[in-house]
Amino acid sequence: MQKTNTIDPAEVAKFEAMAAEWWDTEGKFKPLHLMNPCRLDYITSQIAAEFDRDLTQALPFAGLRILDIGCGGGLLSEPMARLGAEVVGADAAARNIPVAQIHAAQSGLSIDYRHTSAEALAEAGEQFDVVLNMEVVEHVADPLGYLTACQQLLRPGGLMICSTLNRNAKSFAMAIIGAEWVMRWLPKGTHDWAKFITPDELYALIVGAGLEPVDRKGMVFNPISWKWSVSARDLSVNYVTASVKRA
Repeated sequence: MQKTNTIDPAEVAKFEAMAAEWWDTEGKFKPLHLMNPCRLDYITSQIAAEFDRDLTQALPFAGLRILDIGCGGGLLSEPMARLGAEVVGADAAARNIPVAQIHAAQSGLSIDYRHTSAEALAEAGEQFDVVLNMEVVEHVADPLGYLTACQQLLRPGGLMICSTLNRNAKSFAMAIIGAEWVMRWLPKGTHDWAKFITPDELYALIVGAGLEPVDRKGMVFNPISWKWSVSARDLSVNYVTASVKRA
């Protein structure tokens, strides 16, 4: 297998600079902390449906091996571990890993955090039941190559959850003008609107990578309630997809 590298060094540098703030709910990752309950609702429901797990039971994800690619400080890895999964958290930004490791230790959680890439994990023959691929694909140099590596990491019957940002005038207004320029939730330049991906484009990439899309939903922010929710119709800015690797 030809070795590929889809990491964009400039994108990695952006998140390296913010690494220490991952668990500051009022810091640069405030948007992710606000979105996290919404993301977790979607992720847990999709995993439970695909693997016939009862979320009312203790440790419903026991026996599942989950990869959180682009794990950052562990905002998704930790909840997956609490639900009983064996979790590997991987990130191309080296500074994120000790932040995630320290917080997991403080929380009494055992999570395998690694400074590595999807391609390196695939080359090493790693296999997972679930790949969480959240807000990463818009930051890589080669989306198809990256998604292909994610597909290779899945066992037959495995599930990938992938979220990103739509590319249109509304997403530019909300994600860049609103979040970066007006609210200053994120440093200017965190997102490159030209690298945003429409839902149809992402579906085509997922199919091209060898996966079968089975669901997509929008994640919508309500500025009145100050909360995020999952929407079956509104994919205009943030959205999330589920796809499976058929046996």
